[in-house]
Amino acid sequence: MAPEQPNAPHGAATRDAWIARADVLLDAARRHATPGGGRIHFPGAEGGYGHAVDGLEGFARTFLLAGFRIAGARGAGVDDLIEQYSRGIAAGVDPDADDRWVRMDEHAQAKVEAASIALVLDLTRPWIWDRLDTTTQQRVVSYLAPVVGDDTYPQTNWVWFRLVVQTFLRSVDGPWSADDIAADLARHDSFVREGGWLSDGDERSYDHYVGWALHVYPILWSRMSGAAELAGDRTAADVARLDEFLHDALALVGGDGSPLIQGRSLIYRFAAAAPFWAGAVAEVPSHSAGALRHAADRIVGHFADHGAPDTDGILTMGWHGTWRELAQSYSGPGSPYWAVKGFLGLLLPADHPVWSAPAEALPVERGDLLRAIASPGWIVSGTTDDGIVRVVNHGTDHAFPVARTADSPLYARLGYSTATSPIVDERGWLEPLEQSVALVHPDGRATHRTAMTLLGARVQDDDGGRIGIAASTWDAHLVEPAPTAHRHGSGLAGTATSVGRITVHSLVRGSAEVRIVVVDELAPGQDAAALRLRVGGWPLSGDEPAGGSDETGAWVHGRGRSSGIRSLGGDAVPGVVTRTDADPLGVRTLVPTTEHPVRPGEPVVVLLDLAGGERIAPTAAVVLDDGAVTVRWPDGVRTVSRLTDSESPAPAARHHEVRSGTSHAIAKEQHA
Repeated sequence: MAPEQPNAPHGAATRDAWIARADVLLDAARRHATPGGGRIHFPGAEGGYGHAVDGLEGFARTFLLAGFRIAGARGAGVDDLIEQYSRGIAAGVDPDADDRWVRMDEHAQAKVEAASIALVLDLTRPWIWDRLDTTTQQRVVSYLAPVVGDDTYPQTNWVWFRLVVQTFLRSVDGPWSADDIAADLARHDSFVREGGWLSDGDERSYDHYVGWALHVYPILWSRMSGAAELAGDRTAADVARLDEFLHDALALVGGDGSPLIQGRSLIYRFAAAAPFWAGAVAEVPSHSAGALRHAADRIVGHFADHGAPDTDGILTMGWHGTWRELAQSYSGPGSPYWAVKGFLGLLLPADHPVWSAPAEALPVERGDLLRAIASPGWIVSGTTDDGIVRVVNHGTDHAFPVARTADSPLYARLGYSTATSPIVDERGWLEPLEQSVALVHPDGRATHRTAMTLLGARVQDDDGGRIGIAASTWDAHLVEPAPTAHRHGSGLAGTATSVGRITVHSLVRGSAEVRIVVVDELAPGQDAAALRLRVGGWPLSGDEPAGGSDETGAWVHGRGRSSGIRSLGGDAVPGVVTRTDADPLGVRTLVPTTEHPVRPGEPVVVLLDLAGGERIAPTAAVVLDDGAVTVRWPDGVRTVSRLTDSESPAPAARHHEVRSGTSHAIAKEQHA
């Protein structure tokens, strides 16, 4: 189905289109339910937690979508859904049923799924819970009761799983703990950061969980039976925080509807639409219902246009199509169905204003955008002509500030976008390449930047225009990874060896970034002559991407987009590195790079670019002068910026300029 267009007429037809999408997913769930209905086993390889957990996930996560449908319809015309899931609940809590649910004391994943079950039982109370027989109700309470006093919940978004379950138990006269609820609310509050953002735990974990978990659950929880008595006056603050966050969240959606391809659990796909629906549910003051619904529609429509769900109505493990490596090691065939949070708006009835409000364009659809997000240390740049939204990252790594681990490709790269994917195959977890600055050892190993120190992220009005400026510094270290069974998004732990210290400044304008790199010093015993400094550009993937280089730069083309890198002065060896089956966007990935001699204290300046169309890497001229940076950008605009507003030392005075390359030959492959 084509995505809605701004200012198009809306109303019942809009909601009906959403229902039709949802019913495709629910029909597939019905076809793959066990005879008793207690589990739903979607096709695909068994997950890391086993077949029984997979079946529980399939039930609980699709139950969310069924719950939105039932609640939004006020129980009318959805008798089949009510019967199907009521029967499944009875089987799930029957200890003698073949398809009973895995209990919390059997596997911790049941704690996650129990929250979805409890949330929907509350949401659909008149049509499911109130009609369950007494024995089944008692068994549900017994199934959920172990949550009380359980202090093994991870101190991340998981605190909401305990909160939701205990709130439901309290509403049905089951066991609950006021101390548990108070502790979990306090823990959530400890995640609060500047600008409406939250970190998923104590690590610098900024990703889609901020929206689809840490903002969504407080809004839904506040509507549960009895929650108002527990919430006190906190709900207004939660809504205000969501309202503030949505300014950034809307800006992070690409013009084609793609969410930012960054962070773990990307197989949840259009769950990224959930915070926009949460804003509509909460009636946030700063964003219209039409703008929020349109953002959600663009995201869900993006995946529908790219084959998710597939022709059988199945959400496979992947981004567009199936790509199992994108999933966490524990994920199973039912895991992707957290995506149904993107249909949260269906709990709003047909007469809710969100369905008739005129659609309003995304920020990147209205015009070029540039903003700084302080908490994750991001500069966001979106360009209307190609619809690409880019993030230059100087503060997020899914790690503690003192960690010295391998970089997580999902978090610690210097750049992410709505048009590119990080390299997330096995090699990508071991070796930073795309969107990285690394010291390369003679044996080919590259250093990592996790535990970087953010030196600032801001937008300033310079002579000539607005520029995004961010900087970070880090201990560039090699890592010998330790064996691990499960990966949850963080970089691999192991034995770290310092190689040197690197400081990077980024100046961002439109599709381009001027990246100023200084190797501040090398660790004792390191030989500069034996090392290389490698700067990796934006990766592009597809079936047949192409790449080329000349004496100062390299570029790649793929899927109607171009990525380029130029060395702006000094010695450089440009190249194009190829990886195969390395990310979910294509069978081949090309990364333009430059390599430089290691000269401590001497700035290396490169221009990186990611844009629509096919072009060679553009050129620019840069002058560094005691903390002032003068840039003649590819479009001829001249800006003058100050770097010393950040806490980092200013690079030494240098003049960097490059003329257009003379060799424009295109190479299909060039292996490193």
